[in-house]
Amino acid sequence: MKKILITLLTIIALPFAANAADYVEGKHYKVIPGELTKKPELREYFSYYCPACRQFESILPDFEKVLPPSAKLTKTHVDFMRGASPEIQFLLSKAAIIAEKFNLDKKFNAEVFNYIQTLRKPITGEADVRKIFIAAGGDGAKFDKGMKSFSIVSQAKRNKKIQDKLSQGRFLGGVPTFVVNGKYAINAKSLNQDNFIEDYKNLITYLFTLK
Repeated sequence: MKKILITLLTIIALPFAANAADYVEGKHYKVIPGELTKKPELREYFSYYCPACRQFESILPDFEKVLPPSAKLTKTHVDFMRGASPEIQFLLSKAAIIAEKFNLDKKFNAEVFNYIQTLRKPITGEADVRKIFIAAGGDGAKFDKGMKSFSIVSQAKRNKKIQDKLSQGRFLGGVPTFVVNGKYAINAKSLNQDNFIEDYKNLITYLFTLK
């Protein structure tokens, strides 16, 4: 009975072992200098001005299904896209944090993507973002308070600092880019284009096993 159990476990483990053996540092992912994040996470660096990021919104639930129980998917909005000034993009970064705080992130993201990419309207300042936040079901007063909040502003600045560091180290050259535990930056261009999503999920699963 024991031999049968070992054999079954070996058979189950073989597909993932084969996949794991295919992933090579420097090709499929890069190792970022420094410590792992305190809590396990899959972080997406994205932009509302990025069409591919919008397409990935429907794929994210599939990624969440392969995360370890203690891990979560988090998002960081970048400010280096050409569609708007860094100031406007940083404004959106703060708004995204506020939306996440009030569990409105998915609705807010959809509204912003629609506003910028479908309606093709420019965001000229905080008033435009406030209207989008309200359209997503948010409270205007809470938005106003959040935009002035020391903790929100500080978090946005920390994210910006990490973004700049990753960009300078050539770990973040475009979006969307996914980073596992603050340590492993995925190179999506290296993945199997014929089985892209499954290959992506397998690589995410593998990277969570690394220390």
